[in-house]
Amino acid sequence: MSQDTPAAAPSERPYRTQVPLRWSDMDAYGHVNNVQYLRLLEDARVIGFREWFGEERSLLDTGVIVSRHEIEYVAPLTYRPEPIEVDMWVTGVHGAGFNLGYAVRDPESLGERVYALAETGLVLYDFASARPRRLTDEDRAALAVHVGEPVSFRWSRR
Repeated sequence: MSQDTPAAAPSERPYRTQVPLRWSDMDAYGHVNNVQYLRLLEDARVIGFREWFGEERSLLDTGVIVSRHEIEYVAPLTYRPEPIEVDMWVTGVHGAGFNLGYAVRDPESLGERVYALAETGLVLYDFASARPRRLTDEDRAALAVHVGEPVSFRWSRR
């Protein structure tokens, strides 16, 4: 974004999307397995990025890789036919990537329960040259609309 172009105002409420649960997400203890949360977060990103960046230029089509995940499990989630909701927002932007924060929660119609908080580091990547690539001004503008606070994990010093 040029110095003359003002950043878009962040939204007051994080982006929210619904993600269905699968019967196979459960483990032997009867709750959604911890590794399945990564799939739920990925599903939310796929849905969200198409909306944030548009069908024609989704970052998924141009190359983005995960550099890190951090997840704090707050409450056990058991399988049910109703989807969960994932709040998703940008917690930081740097030259070749950005961080996303998430809250995995019940839909408002079912209550207020939060099951997990998470953060993912993402890097834009050019697979042809096998190198990270810089965010464009257009990418930065799309991300600026979704900026929020860093994830407040209970056990970290943030």
